[in-house]
Amino acid sequence: MKISKDAVTVQLEIPGAVIRQQKGFGEAGEFGTISSEYFTLAAGVDTTPLFQGLDGDSCQCPHWGFVLSGRLTTTDTDGQQESVAANDLFYWPPGHNVRVDADAEIIMFSPQREHSHVIEHMAEKLNG
Repeated sequence: MKISKDAVTVQLEIPGAVIRQQKGFGEAGEFGTISSEYFTLAAGVDTTPLFQGLDGDSCQCPHWGFVLSGRLTTTDTDGQQESVAANDLFYWPPGHNVRVDADAEIIMFSPQREHSHVIEHMAEKLNG
């Protein structure tokens, strides 16, 4: 499957963040259907308030991805932090929050069911 960035469906657009998600991007064995995501994020974006109410007040979906530009720092439920920057491949296990340190663009692949739940939760928090 091939799809251009502009053809990926915008699931959420807020000041400082555009979250695009292409559902049904493929099958990944025990993870089921995966989606591909393209995030454009401004420095200062922090998922902590948006993930409140999820298990552990954090994203419980694993992600595999690549940082096209910028810098981000994840904090796991144990308080461990890890930063990724342009040209880094990354894996974020379940139980994380994300802070954008410098304007960033990232591509991720995630189990569709789990990540759709997180995106829907964020939208509810913003509209609630």
